[in-house]
Amino acid sequence: MSYCPECEAVIDEEVEDLGEIVSCPECGVELEVVSVDPVEFDLAPVDEEEDKGDDEEFEYEDSEEEEEDWEDEDEEYDEDEEKEEY
Repeated sequence: MSYCPECEAVIDEEVEDLGEIVSCPECGVELEVVSVDPVEFDLAPVDEEEDKGDDEEFEYEDSEEEEEDWEDEDEEYDEDEEKEEY
């Protein structure tokens, strides 16, 4: 019997090989077998390719037009500040 390092749930799963990847039945995190006698788990390494796929979902595209609008507003703000100082 071993425990999930993330949520401390009991994991009563039979494992045979070091490096084997299992999922915690409680929190679902992927765990890597780091010892078989006694059975111990650590968080599994994150697959970089899989991680890249997740990032694509949250990409935002800024158009140059929007950036120019912000620059114009900054210039107007600076001019107003200068007038107030005098």
